[in-house]
Parts: sequence; C-alpha cells; structure tokens
Amino acid sequence: MNRPRILRAARALALPLLLAAGPASAQTALPDRPLRIISGFAPGGSSDTLTRLIADAVSPTLGQRVVVENRTGVNGVITAAYVAQSPPDGSMIYQCSMSTLAITPQLQGATLPLDPGVETSPVANVALSSYGLFVGAGSEYRSVADILAAARARPGRLTFASPGAGSAQHLSGELMKSLARVDMTHVPYRGTAPAVLDLIAGRIDFMIGNLGDATRQTQSGDLRLLGIGDPTRSPVFPDAPRIADTLPGFDVTGWFGMCGHREMPDALRQIWAGAIGRAMQDATVRKRLEDLGFTPYFENTADFTRRLEADRRTWREVIRAGNVTAN
Repeated sequence: MNRPRILRAARALALPLLLAAGPASAQTALPDRPLRIISGFAPGGSSDTLTRLIADAVSPTLGQRVVVENRTGVNGVITAAYVAQSPPDGSMIYQCSMSTLAITPQLQGATLPLDPGVETSPVANVALSSYGLFVGAGSEYRSVADILAAARARPGRLTFASPGAGSAQHLSGELMKSLARVDMTHVPYRGTAPAVLDLIAGRIDFMIGNLGDATRQTQSGDLRLLGIGDPTRSPVFPDAPRIADTLPGFDVTGWFGMCGHREMPDALRQIWAGAIGRAMQDATVRKRLEDLGFTPYFENTADFTRRLEADRRTWREVIRAGNVTAN
C-alpha cells in the first residue's frame, strides 16, 4: 500500500473520534499533503514551544507528523497573513495569541498587511496565560491598593514597564489607568527580559506581565507578586489576591490558540479542533503546558470565537481611552 493510501486509512479510523468536536462530514478529510502549524515567533520561546508540543500531540490522531514552520514578524501578524494568502484546504493552521488577533490590529496608526481577527478565524483554544502585577523585592509597595494610592498622590510619576508599546502588558497598564482614573507613565522596553531586570533593580515601579515570564524571579525572591489579573487562582501562587478585589472590572487573561484560513471548510476546521481537544486530554501534554507557565484550557471553535470577539471589544475601548498608537 502506498503512503497516500496509508494516510487516508489512518484518517478514516481517526475521524469518528473527531466528530464529537463538531459537525464534520464523514466524507471530509484533510488533504494528502504535509500538514503544518505555522509559528509566528522564534524557536525556543514559550509560544513556539507550545506550538511544537501541540503539533506532536495531534500527529497520531491526524495520521501523520504535523510540521512546525516559523514565520516571524509584527507580533505574529506575518504568520496570519501567510495563512490567509494560502489555499484554505485545511493543510495549514497557525498559532494565534490575544495580542495578534485582539490588540495589534486595532492599535491607532497600525500599518499591517491584514487584520488577523477578520481575515483568519479561530479553530480551538489551547491555553490561558495569567497576568500578574509585579514589583521589585525592595519596593515600598506591598499591595495593589498601595500602587493606586501612590498613583493618585503623584499623578504621572509612577512608572510601569512593558516589553513594547501596544503589547498586552502595555494595554493591561492602560486598563488599570482607565478603571482607576489615575495617570501613570508607561516605559516600553525591547522585550520582557530587560524590563524585568530594571524592575528588579528598582528603576521601574511595577509591571503587569505574564506569570510565566516572572515566575522564576518571584520564586527566587527578586520580585514580589501583588495580584493576579484574571478570575482564577494560580496553582503556582495560590495565595496571591486578584487585582479585581481592589480594582473591580480588571480582568486580563491572555490566551494561545490555533487559527486558520477564514474560508477553510468547517468540517476540516472541526477535524483540527477534535485532534487538539483529544491532545488536551493527555496528562503529559497538560503538565508540559503548566511547566511553560500556561494553564491548559481547551475551547472548541464556537467558544473560542466568542472569547476573541469579547476581547476585541474590550481592547478596542482601552486603546481608544488611552490613545494607544502602534509606535
């Protein structure tokens, strides 16, 4: 039996398991060509590592090895444009994030090849990424309330860091400013690492960032976590309070999912979603995601679409209120 025939047979056996994820037709199968997940970030980072983990995990269900290809640039938008300009035959999806779909395309003055939130569409969510408010170990601030009190007492004097203008971390600070009606100064860096170094050194007052980017420094005592940005409790920091306990309405939950061509047939989309859902039931996959600082959290196409639409509305309002530009 030749290889294409073997692949067709494997997919035929896998398809009944996938139908539970959506209304895929039993007559529909992915094409007999290499399957790819495109990563918009450089190899070695947590986002790329997540992509490779999922690619390996879905390969047995889909009947062939899924290859990861990197196409970096513009916070993942280059990847989205590549997928949007490729045939919608189901052979390719890409790893998409909250920043790529819900924030970057809506920044004022953004010059992009396309809006990923419009020209591509969700397949399935894989993981959530909790955000936290961090200060240096030597900081005088011991709570979120201390931060807000200082901001009210000294308008414009308090500084908060981010890995770049228009990033999710930057917009989280803008959301805090808007909700608390305070003035604070944003200090953008070229990446998270230098921002964390200045936070540890006390050159910046605070940072709202991904827990995974600062867990090691917090556990070592170089940073102090004052609050969690989403409604859940972090298993790594179970005693950390929620920022919303002090600032009602503050809810920032990052996410990392898989998206595809907007014209990809829904039956093919559901085959991918079903394979991802099955992979997310694997304890080893979930543990590896947790080790990367993510919270494993599968959402089917419909639920993931609702999350994206809600986040686009939220960040659009924050961008307008803070007059946040792309540069």
